[in-house]
Amino acid sequence: MQLSVIIVNYNVKYFLEHCLLSVLRACDGIDAEVIVVDNLSKDGSVEMVKEKFPSVKLIDNKENVGFARGNNQAVAIAKGQYILYLNPDTIVPEDCFHKCLDYMNTHPEAGALGCRLIDGKGQFLPESKRGFPSAKVAFFKISGFSSIFKKSKFFNKYHLGYLPEFDINEVDVLVGCFMFCRKSVIDEVGSFDEEYFMYGEDIDLSYKISKGGFKNIYFPETTVIHYKGESTKKGSLNYVKMFYQAMIIFAKKHFKSSQKGMYVLLIQFAIYLRAILAFVTNLFSVIKLPLIDAIFLLGSLVVMKTLWIKNIKTETQYSSSLIAGFFLIYILIWIFSLYFNGAYDKPYKSSRVLRGMLIGGIITIAIYGLLPETIRFSRGITVLGALMGVLMILASRKLMQFLKIKSVEPDNSQNSQVMLIGNQQEEQEIRALLSQAFIEKNIVGTVSPYDIKEPFQLGLFSNTKPLSQLYKITEIIFAQGSLSFKQIIDSMQSCGVQLEYKIHSVGTDSIIGSNSKDTAGDLYTTEVVYKIATPISKRNKRLVDIVCSLLFILFSPLLIWFVTYKRSYFLNMFLILEGDKTFVGYHDRQFPPLKTHLLNVYPLINDFEIPLDNKEHLNWLYAKNYNAWEDVRIIWEKWRMM
Repeated sequence: MQLSVIIVNYNVKYFLEHCLLSVLRACDGIDAEVIVVDNLSKDGSVEMVKEKFPSVKLIDNKENVGFARGNNQAVAIAKGQYILYLNPDTIVPEDCFHKCLDYMNTHPEAGALGCRLIDGKGQFLPESKRGFPSAKVAFFKISGFSSIFKKSKFFNKYHLGYLPEFDINEVDVLVGCFMFCRKSVIDEVGSFDEEYFMYGEDIDLSYKISKGGFKNIYFPETTVIHYKGESTKKGSLNYVKMFYQAMIIFAKKHFKSSQKGMYVLLIQFAIYLRAILAFVTNLFSVIKLPLIDAIFLLGSLVVMKTLWIKNIKTETQYSSSLIAGFFLIYILIWIFSLYFNGAYDKPYKSSRVLRGMLIGGIITIAIYGLLPETIRFSRGITVLGALMGVLMILASRKLMQFLKIKSVEPDNSQNSQVMLIGNQQEEQEIRALLSQAFIEKNIVGTVSPYDIKEPFQLGLFSNTKPLSQLYKITEIIFAQGSLSFKQIIDSMQSCGVQLEYKIHSVGTDSIIGSNSKDTAGDLYTTEVVYKIATPISKRNKRLVDIVCSLLFILFSPLLIWFVTYKRSYFLNMFLILEGDKTFVGYHDRQFPPLKTHLLNVYPLINDFEIPLDNKEHLNWLYAKNYNAWEDVRIIWEKWRMM
């Protein structure tokens, strides 16, 4: 047998499906086997492989044994002359394995080979070729100097930025998402070291291959899509910690005793430096918008107070402590209201800012009404200050959008111009899938994958780039069926990284893609996505519970006489306030779980017992299309039942 392809999978069913489709097509004409190791996925990956790929050898682990051990399980049963370690979130072109085999067969000195990698936007991934992490190299990598001086041979030996992207070269390290290895070399030097948790297994194996007298080859004559790049964002403290641990393990295994101390010292210094930078950067990214908004709100209150006293209440005097106290309370209320209303969520929507300030304004006026006359602050200053503040916030967002600041990028999904590439049947399949998945796309038209086009089609596949420019296309969806994976990969690189790309393999019920190597891949699928399970919906539901429980406690002297369960009234309100219960919910294991609820989602219908099937459907609608205002409506209609 010529080749054993090994794929370790964990909860990426749809990416795995497309990966296997590309792998099997690339195996055409090759005596090969494909081994999938599943690490206890919960998304139906195992069932999918059994049903759709019966020829694939499947190792169904009953625990998550990790990346290194999972690969080693497959190596133990592999029969191929060559081993390909491959990630499940990759797409290989049809000629990939043939080219790799040809090179390895004619270059016996090569122990392992790695190809040119691109992300889901067609952008080259620098981790395709790397250097060994000596003390200096690792220090420059973790401290960030290698990212600043990308082409420098001195600073960027980690990603070998000085080596041409399209030239075959011997390199130190190959990336673990695609390592085409000679089986005899693996048998001699060993496979992945299971001591590594994440980051470092591929470095360690590449080092062992090099020390064994063989070469690691960067082979850019074939290009592979790697959707997710790395599962942990490189700016995070978690990444810094794991990379540090991997480098320390590597140093202890392979460095001389005299080198270890200095290496560890330099790495620790770099780690502390990077950790401080990561902490400051992450903290600033979280607080920068609320801080800017707080400054605008404070400025608007100060301006309105000055104008109010100067032109309207000329004889009114407010103590400095009273002003400071009220300004602080108001600003905190408005900022928290903006946060809970999604004003800082991505993508940015101005409606969330307006809603947040409106609700915050109502709360401040309510507080004003409850205070004694002697310590009340001016309603005029408060209202006018809030109005001026919201105008300044909205204007600042527009300015930041003009400056291309990502944290306030608008939702352009409704303005996207989408072009399909496929035949008429494939177009219908893609449109049906998008419709079933409740995904709205502004589809401009379809491009023919052949040398001739139908009258309703925009043009030919060979003219994809000029057609995308002509129609101002922002996203292309390729139909893999009439198009090969290689044609798709070549077209992505030709059209450029300014576009977004998705792939639909004919016969599947998903469309995959990715817009960044540092984020999870994009996925369109007919599987139901429950809106109630999203972070925004969870936060909004919690906000409704907090506000309503506070109101029910505040107005309890009046409301308690009208509710059905008076004895449990206060207990339920405090349990909801603490988060142990929720006002509205369901008890149905088919849908995302909720806390114990006081009120169900079914409407009140006189003399009509709602059938079980209808209840199930109502639960489904509530979970799928959750809206916080629906909770408010249900509470308003049913509050006496509490």
